[in-house]
Amino acid sequence: MSHRARVASIVSVGVFVASLDLFIVNIAFPDIQGDFAGTSLASLSWILNAYAIVFAALLVPAGRWADRAGRKRAFLGGLALFTAASAACAIAPGVGVLIAARVVQAAGAAVLMPASLGLLLPEFPPEKRGLAIGLWAAVGGTAAAAGPVIGGLLVELSWRWVFLVNLPVGVGAIVLGARVLREIREEDAPAPDLLSAGLLTASVATLIAAIIEGPDWGWTDPRVLALFAAAVVLGIAFAIRSGRVAVPVVEPELLRVRAFAASNAAGVFFFIGFSAMLLGSVLWLTEVWHETALNAGLKIAPGPAFAALFAVAGGILSGRIGPRTVGAVGAALFAVAGVWWATHLGTEVHYAADYLPGMLIGGMGVGLVNPSLASAATAQLPPARLATGSAVLTMSRQFGSALGVALLVAVIGTPSPSEVESAFHDAWWMMTGAAALSALAFLLVGPLVVRQESVAEEIEEAIVSMSPEVVA
Repeated sequence: MSHRARVASIVSVGVFVASLDLFIVNIAFPDIQGDFAGTSLASLSWILNAYAIVFAALLVPAGRWADRAGRKRAFLGGLALFTAASAACAIAPGVGVLIAARVVQAAGAAVLMPASLGLLLPEFPPEKRGLAIGLWAAVGGTAAAAGPVIGGLLVELSWRWVFLVNLPVGVGAIVLGARVLREIREEDAPAPDLLSAGLLTASVATLIAAIIEGPDWGWTDPRVLALFAAAVVLGIAFAIRSGRVAVPVVEPELLRVRAFAASNAAGVFFFIGFSAMLLGSVLWLTEVWHETALNAGLKIAPGPAFAALFAVAGGILSGRIGPRTVGAVGAALFAVAGVWWATHLGTEVHYAADYLPGMLIGGMGVGLVNPSLASAATAQLPPARLATGSAVLTMSRQFGSALGVALLVAVIGTPSPSEVESAFHDAWWMMTGAAALSALAFLLVGPLVVRQESVAEEIEEAIVSMSPEVVA
């Protein structure tokens, strides 16, 4: 095996486990809830949200730190942190410890993801780096598609295996990486602004806490109002800080680029709906239809499979007719899936007739939206800002995911058996509304220059878009 192949294999392992963890924990959610009896859905939602928020906020600073400190050091250190935190998750005696371990796990993932690509690209000549990015991103797409099934299989043993499986994989990759990987460092890389990342994390976390606790505490409760106020103040502080430091987490000038700003808004709205759909589907299948975790994973799997399939078509169409139209159509299809479930799903089990059509239509929408987001966000950016722009888009999608989980928890609440169908129907309508707003945001992207590329190049770009977390 060539050195290039060894490097690609090692970094792919890190990307796979970090990406997989974004999806399989959803499948484990009901079993975790059952193990920690008496814990509310609102508290348990932080198992997902803490990971998403910390991963998103640290992604850009972690990438800049990796360039300065050394990409090999960052990759191995991030993978070691992720692996150790996975062990802590697996033995967590309570929800508080599990959430804290998830925060550490997210920090490790935020460090290893950009460092992995930074190690891989130098192994390829410039003319083949697009292929390298495609291979790297396809690993993430594979993890997304495999997540429901792998999660279901592991949960059959115990939800703790969802985290334990990372240990041998992580340790093996660390040992091999220490021997094979070469250190790459950029001494003049800008220093990360950790204060900005902290302000952004705190702002989003307080907003989500207000949304989650609002139904139980009351929307006019002083504590909820204080959380909303804190989110606004911290958000303003983040914006002020971003305008004063040399290299902020989100560069203000990027947001003045119409296509970039609109595509990030589309990403936030779409992933609000996507995360609500994913967790809502798991809860519906396991708690309303009383499916096992494995059966739930198998019944969800056609959606990610369709998303991967249609991502290729979405990438090609985005290049041919523009990401605005393709993204808007994809978001509209996802909204149709929400309408289908809201008008068809009932407590009586009819998987093929009632559930599966919505999952397939939604998967088609996801496949069209993801490449359109990537194309629209980077179309008007200068080459020097492509990496940062891609990372900010990933950050937006993760923040949208956290908001979606929070809104799902707020909408579903703790319904009685007679109210459960109505509560979930409200969730499907919320998913529909978020997707509709995403479609409108896509329309604001505006007309972009359509690229004239060969079919091979377009397929290569489409593969890149299949990754759940593209950090170029």
